[in-house]
Amino acid sequence: MKLLKFIAASGVMASTLLIGVTAQAQEYVARLSVHWGPTHHSAIHSEMFANEVNKRAEGRLRIDYFPSGQLFGIREQLGAVTSGAVEMGGIVAVVSFPPINKNFNVVSITGMFDSYDEQRAFFQEDPAGKAVWDDITTKSDSVLLMYNPVGPVMTFSTQELNGVASMSGLKARALIGAERPMWEALGANTVSMPTGEVYSGLQTGMIDTINSPPGSIRAFSWWEYLTHGQKPYQYYADAYIMANKTWFDGLPEDLQQLLIDVGREVGQISTDKVLETGEETLAEFQARGGVVTELEGEALAEFNALMADKVMPVVAETVDPEVIEAAKAF
Repeated sequence: MKLLKFIAASGVMASTLLIGVTAQAQEYVARLSVHWGPTHHSAIHSEMFANEVNKRAEGRLRIDYFPSGQLFGIREQLGAVTSGAVEMGGIVAVVSFPPINKNFNVVSITGMFDSYDEQRAFFQEDPAGKAVWDDITTKSDSVLLMYNPVGPVMTFSTQELNGVASMSGLKARALIGAERPMWEALGANTVSMPTGEVYSGLQTGMIDTINSPPGSIRAFSWWEYLTHGQKPYQYYADAYIMANKTWFDGLPEDLQQLLIDVGREVGQISTDKVLETGEETLAEFQARGGVVTELEGEALAEFNALMADKVMPVVAETVDPEVIEAAKAF
């Protein structure tokens, strides 16, 4: 009888030990979807994030990385994260956030923020900005893992660009609603077009002008058709790696912390390099024969006046006045 009890007890202990080992050895698998091509600044750092997590997780968490819109395009990324179709996605803020909370359009007001750090701090530290951010992440069931900016935005075209008058009649791609007031004020015609269709749009002549961070014209090969660029930069286009919060909350705490730690480290690298990458791209663009015009003097004054008098008031109508005032004060 004692022998039988010992065998039974041993069996229970062995089963408990086996369950514990199995639980410890469980591998969590996540898909990270981005629309950026492999050579894009944000894609490079998205892959760096995935590789570093995989390395440090030591088999407990594996991120499978899907670039180039293999799973979802630029406009579908956040919806895919929210629904759980993927666990993580590369989110371009000005594309995905305003449909959830219109007040995020405050980032599209030219000159509102002077840097990525300032813009991000507004949404994390200022009560009005934090209310916007919390509303977006709550409604989208998402959590920020990493800042991964796409770069400051300027204008590129297949046509000569040298000021306000040169932009009349252009066929301009519109990705976000906040772009339309600018094109309309300039007398350009707008065509709504996702990122995946821009190359063919330029190729066929459906569009001839875009607003874009410099890095994108190289990464998506748009510079095969674009010949002119015009500064000033209009706003700082930020992007993120976001995770489905329900999935994230279901991870062990140490794996949650691992994702946050790696995101903080790689995100800082991405942020530090984005402006440098943009200027390097413009230098390559010019080496290929492209022309970059930086408006100065009367031409710049005319452009700024148009933005201030005709464009910004329209954009501002999409943002609650108290959020604009809070952003200005911040």
